[in-house]
Amino acid sequence: MKPFLITPPNWFPMEFPYQQAAAWLSFLCFLAAAFGCFYALVIAWLSRRLSPGAEAPGGPYPAVTLLKPLHGAEPGLEDNLISFCLQDYPGPVQIVFGVQDPADPAIAVVRRLVDRFPDLDIELVIDPHRHGANRKISNLVNMASRVRHRVIVLSDSDIRVGTDYLRSVVPALEEPGVGLATCLYRGGWTTSPWSRLAAQTIDYHFLPSVLFGLEFGLARPCFGSTIALRQSTLEQIGGFEAFVDQLADDYAMGECVRELGLKVVMPPYLVTHVCSERSAPDLVGHELRWARTIRLLDPAGYAGSGVTHALPFAVLGAALGAFAPAGLVMIASALACRLILQMHIDDALKVRDNRFWWGPIRDLLSFGIFAASFFGKAVTWRGKRYNVRADGTLVYMGEIGS
Repeated sequence: MKPFLITPPNWFPMEFPYQQAAAWLSFLCFLAAAFGCFYALVIAWLSRRLSPGAEAPGGPYPAVTLLKPLHGAEPGLEDNLISFCLQDYPGPVQIVFGVQDPADPAIAVVRRLVDRFPDLDIELVIDPHRHGANRKISNLVNMASRVRHRVIVLSDSDIRVGTDYLRSVVPALEEPGVGLATCLYRGGWTTSPWSRLAAQTIDYHFLPSVLFGLEFGLARPCFGSTIALRQSTLEQIGGFEAFVDQLADDYAMGECVRELGLKVVMPPYLVTHVCSERSAPDLVGHELRWARTIRLLDPAGYAGSGVTHALPFAVLGAALGAFAPAGLVMIASALACRLILQMHIDDALKVRDNRFWWGPIRDLLSFGIFAASFFGKAVTWRGKRYNVRADGTLVYMGEIGS
């Protein structure tokens, strides 16, 4: 009896080594695409756990300080900030906004909010002092002295929330052993098509990866969309000063809280990350920084996530196989599975105006970002260039274009 051998499909004659290599590469691409299809179907099933409008738990409702570090007036900023001013929260709420540049256009936005909401406890800190390479954290260091309440909730300027946000997040800190609460986020977009593409990578790539990681115990989430913790816990991890050079400051805070023996929890509440990309360079620069950050934090996991790109691998496999019928079937299967994923995610998020034909474009672009993230360590952030060390700290390199 002849031994059983695994051989690639015989799409070309095998007279030349490069033809055999192409056949094997095609076969491996199809294996990756098949796993990506399976992954998409698993995510479609897990998407039922997304809860954009979960019922807020009952108290307690301690006094809260909201910290909002700002830089520039990106599209949608005023609406984002208004959503934090409209909180239906029984306890006292202090809102501290902070900028570093006295000429920052975000200052005018904050002053309009002060006029519009005269009964709210709103404060604006303008302080140019830099404490490290991470300017957002430097901003928070400057704002920290104004904090008056024992519970701190900080979030990025591009986050938009519902009126029940604080009622849903703050009570989680009262559970035994909890040191920090964070929130999963969905994508929101402005009028720019690049903004919509950016939102799709959140909904169809980021959300699925987190759902998959949580289901199988692979994720340790802590997101800049929301970091809620007690002031005493912040002091125990070294204050904001401990993170002034970290690229992934949110992740680093979560890990420091865990090292105290406390839990990082994620209440069942989705916030919205409003994408404001206005051009292709904006989109690519932002996503490349994001991808390189994840690669540095979890190199093995990030490399393994490549097999979730079903459509690009199906196209590569088909191209290497001279677009034989089997390759075309694999492309059709990848498209179908990704469409099923999109439909289930949109249904869970109650999205009704999406354009499904953008999905394949988004998948191919995401694969390009994934591949590019393995080359170089430079990132761009708020008009500045940085190199990233192996430990995730930033080295400032100068202004873009300088």
